[in-house]
Amino acid sequence: ALLWRLREPPRRGPKATLTVDEIVRAAIAVADADGLGAVSMAKVAAELGNSTMALYRHVRSKDELLLLMADLAIAEPPDLSGMDWRTALSTWSLALLQQLYAHTWFAELPLNGPPVGPGNLAWFDRALGGLADTGLMEVEKVGIVLNLTTYIHGQLRLARDLERSYRRDPEAFGPRYGAMLTELVDPARFPALSRVVADGVFSTEDMYDDDNEDFRFGVDMFLDGVEVYLTRRCQPSG
Repeated sequence: ALLWRLREPPRRGPKATLTVDEIVRAAIAVADADGLGAVSMAKVAAELGNSTMALYRHVRSKDELLLLMADLAIAEPPDLSGMDWRTALSTWSLALLQQLYAHTWFAELPLNGPPVGPGNLAWFDRALGGLADTGLMEVEKVGIVLNLTTYIHGQLRLARDLERSYRRDPEAFGPRYGAMLTELVDPARFPALSRVVADGVFSTEDMYDDDNEDFRFGVDMFLDGVEVYLTRRCQPSG
């Protein structure tokens, strides 16, 4: 009810001076600046120059606040009109990842179930719409979008952790890592990995970068699978 702004604040007591959106935007500002661990009802109240009890008139707990933050933080999904299904899902995926990158604390939010708020449902709806002309059953469209969303959230979590490590020790992601593997990887024990090492894959200066090249590659592989599935579905039986 609160996600959809259907729950009214208590009528008793002083007149409300805050709105739910103001509270949530303040919480998002705290998380963007100091991380999700810094978000508390008291910290958000201080950000607004108000009392903690004033917040509780609108939001009953920190858990409710986190749900509201996850729904309000992401902007409107991109317009996919006129795109074929593959271009639409590729565009949607990159746009969602960029939204999540803008609020990396998303990676720390508990996942309690499917989307229920208007913000997240708008993204869900837009991706499903991208598959409208494929001839797939509705349950198949849902399966594709949910699995693609899982990949995107996994990329966010991986990128966040790697970026922290990279900032601490950038050299660990470049030639030093390749040199270490060259010394340690025995071709007899790790034949496939030794071929990768010998090819110099882990010895470049830009082994770790944030231009989303790996993400695009992964999305392309995922959509290749969807394309094969669509082709198989359209083949006549027998």
